[in-house]
Amino acid sequence: VQLQASGGGLVPAGGTLRLSCAASGRSFSNYEMAWFRQAPGKERERVASISRIGSNTYYLDSVKDRFTISRDSRKRQVDLQMNSLIPEDTAVYYCAAKFFAASEYGYWGQGTLVTVSS
Repeated sequence: VQLQASGGGLVPAGGTLRLSCAASGRSFSNYEMAWFRQAPGKERERVASISRIGSNTYYLDSVKDRFTISRDSRKRQVDLQMNSLIPEDTAVYYCAAKFFAASEYGYWGQGTLVTVSS
């Protein structure tokens, strides 16, 4: 599966952004999808993930109640709606896919930069 992320940008604190990830290649429904981020000088962390049919989601504690992950199988797309952004959300955000039988996320998009100004 190939992943193409988009939607990053510069926003003021309290603002919103919506990231999108378009998937192509093998069956989209075979993959759990996720958004990761990596801030300068920090390790990459999983921000949110969604199961193959969208019935289960995971959120990093610091983004709960602010971010929402969703997927559209018809569009082969996974989105991350980010509200009430804070400067600590500044990072490069990556879309990732994990085949249902795999133990790790093996497919990655190119990353999109999100900058939140204070």
